Amino acid sequence: MTEGAHASEHPIVLFDGVCNFCNASVAFLLKHDRAKVFRFASLQSETGRRLLERAALPPLDSDTFALVEGDQCWVRSDAAIAVARRLPAPWRWGASLAVLPRPWRDAVYRLIARHRYQWFGKRAVCMVPAPDVRERFFE
Repeated sequence: MTEGAHASEHPIVLFDGVCNFCNASVAFLLKHDRAKVFRFASLQSETGRRLLERAALPPLDSDTFALVEGDQCWVRSDAAIAVARRLPAPWRWGASLAVLPRPWRDAVYRLIARHRYQWFGKRAVCMVPAPDVRERFFE
């Protein structure tokens, strides 16, 4: 899939394509996003880099989980909460973490992001989506 008309039709999850934790999160979303709302792009991809640039985020900031929808962009814990809001119950209840102050949420986010390779591992190359979900990924 290339960036084009589809980019504005669906929210796009930007993730670190070589991070095992991030890839497991994408697999979780593919399983639980029954309405097939989300599209995906790795931060290392051309689409990911363009979307980060458009959102005025540093390119290749691979510890940033982001959700881009139209002209809006959420990052870190705000992105996770925005994603949770679009999932079915019980997963959408994770959005209730929005009641916690953002500095607290982002401190936990940064702790996990800083240690994600150490705790969960790293791939040599970005994940290749399975054929049955390939249309939901930007290259």
